[in-house]
Formats: sequence, structure tokens, C-alpha cells
Amino acid sequence: MAVKRDYYEVLGVQRNASQDEIKKAFRRLARQYHPDVNKAPDAEAKFKEINEAYEVLSDPEKRSMYDRFGHAGPTAAPGFDPFASADPFSTIFETFFGGTMRGTQRGPQRGADLRYTLSISFEEAIFGVEKTIEFRRMETCQKCRGSGAEPGTEPVRCPKCGGLGEIRQRAPIFNMVTVTTCDMCRGEGTVIAIPCRECRGEGRVRQTRKITVRVPPGVDSSSQIRISGEGDAGPRGGPYGNLYVVIDVQPHPYFIREGNDIILELPLNVAQAALGVEIDVPTIDGTERLHIPPGVQNGAVFRIRGKGVPFLRSSGRGDQIVVVRVVVPTNLTDHQRRLFEELARSLENEPIGNQRDEGFFGRIKNALGL
Repeated sequence: MAVKRDYYEVLGVQRNASQDEIKKAFRRLARQYHPDVNKAPDAEAKFKEINEAYEVLSDPEKRSMYDRFGHAGPTAAPGFDPFASADPFSTIFETFFGGTMRGTQRGPQRGADLRYTLSISFEEAIFGVEKTIEFRRMETCQKCRGSGAEPGTEPVRCPKCGGLGEIRQRAPIFNMVTVTTCDMCRGEGTVIAIPCRECRGEGRVRQTRKITVRVPPGVDSSSQIRISGEGDAGPRGGPYGNLYVVIDVQPHPYFIREGNDIILELPLNVAQAALGVEIDVPTIDGTERLHIPPGVQNGAVFRIRGKGVPFLRSSGRGDQIVVVRVVVPTNLTDHQRRLFEELARSLENEPIGNQRDEGFFGRIKNALGL
């Protein structure tokens, strides 16, 4: 029977080597003797020997036992067997269900979702728009196709957990078995012996991406547009997540949106309010002729049908609500003052009226049906 070589000698490190030095030595030798890249007859045997040495020396507890007991390792330590793979629970599982309990290995995972805030104008929110956006995301490495391994090589079974993705340890107290995720392979069961030079073993690289986003008519601030498959690439070749475009609508100089209606405040002087007027009112589609009857009061509300915001999930549009604001002059000329004084004398005996004034906000609520 062949005598096993000293593990430190196999990796070519000193007995007081740090964990980082041991890891670097393992990667260097694994890259050199990996059977996929080294076609020598003894390459596979040396690769297995390197894995075995690293399995022990990369684990502080196993390394300590190796330093004390040599290749006999943990079997020489009384009452504790960190390599035990069976436990009472797995025995019960096999007895009653006819199966075996294996370590849970995580496969490819879906990538993270991304969020992008898109600022658009009031008019673009009403009529819709197409915008080109630019953002950065994690994309699957094209060189290794997401595996993280240098092309021509494959991930190898984790030497620490033996491919289970977890470490089981039996404690002498109460014969308990603890199960923890393998810290070397992070539960994957495999490790990358020769990392891809492009992504350094990550399997993903950060790239800038440009796409065109179609914003439908009628969106409002905080509306979200989901674009499937435009998020981050998943680890280990997993599918892409989604991109959520959050809309931020900039305020308009004089239009105010309320649901699917648009509110406009229309200033009139006292003469226009008293005599009535035909006036061009701005709408989101252009000007619209509006008849203001004589004697209109401050806060009066008029509705222009179909000049509001398009409904997102149905046809048709809301309305434009025009609210009258009677502007009282503050700087009168002498002539204007005399005219107002004459008007005041003529109106002395006119009744003011006894109808209750609902106020500005009350009229707005009534106009909007609130």
C-alpha cells in the first residue's frame, strides 16, 4: 500500500502557512493538474491528491487534528467525529420513507430586480412617450457562460463537504448532530478550481445597457412599468430578474391633475365676470372656446368634456375642470375709480343674495363628483 505524502508537502507550503497561502497554493496546483487542461497520465491522481490535502488543511479543525495525529486524523481523537455523515434522523428517514437525506444544493437562482426612476413632462404623461434609458446591471459572463470556470474546465466537487454543500458534525453530548452550510462552497457542493479570467469566477460582469421604454398614455407619478428579464443576471447562470421603471411626472405651470381630470384656474376681471365673455381657454390639446355667462361668481366651475387624462385600462378620457377666479383690481386710475363709485351708488339697493356659499374647495369637490 502506497504511503500518503504529507499534505503540506503536497501543496508545497510551510506548516505555519496561513489559510490564504494554502488557498493560493491549491488554486495554482489545481489549475496546473486539472485533468481538463493537463493530459499527463498521472494528472488525475495528482489532482485528487491536491484536493484531499486542501480538504484537510483548509479547515482549521481538521488541520489541527492532522497536525496532532497525522493521516489518522480525526479518527484518533476520542469522542468526536467531524466526518460523520449519518445521524439518527437520516436513519429514521431511510427506515420509514425508503430514501436518503442529502445535503441541499442550491441550483441557479433568479437575478435581482432593478429599479429605475424615469422623469417625464406633464404632456408626455398624458399622451405617452418612448424613452431610451441607460442603466448598469449584472450580465452573464459570455466567456464562461455563467459557470465562473475558465472555458475548458469545470467546477469540481468541494473537497471540504464532499459535494454535499453542508457540514455535519456529531457532538458527544446527547449524541447531537449539527448541520451547517459549507463555508467553502457556500452550499453549492462544487468549487471553481480555475476561475474565469473575464469575471474572476463570479459568472457575471457589470455592463451598461440601453433599452427603449414605452410609456403608455395616462400614467402618473409613482406608476411602475415592469420590463421582464431586464434586471440582474442570476448567479450560476440563473435567469435575469425584472426592471421596474418608476415614473416621475414633472409639474405643469398651470395645469393640475386630479385623477383623470385636469384642473385649470381661469382669472377674469370684474367686468368680464359681470358682463360675461367668450374666451379661449388653454387645454392640453390646445385652446378651447368657453362661454362665461354674465354674473359669474368667483369659484364657479365649468367642465370641458374629454379634455382630461386618458384612462390607462379603458378607452376615453377624463374632463378639464375650469375654475373661475375673479381678480379685483388693486391700482385704479382716477377714471376707473369714478366709474366704480358710480357703479357702487347704482348697486346700493341691489340684494346680495341668500344662497350659502360652498367655498372654493366645495365647488371643486362637486365638480369632480367627490
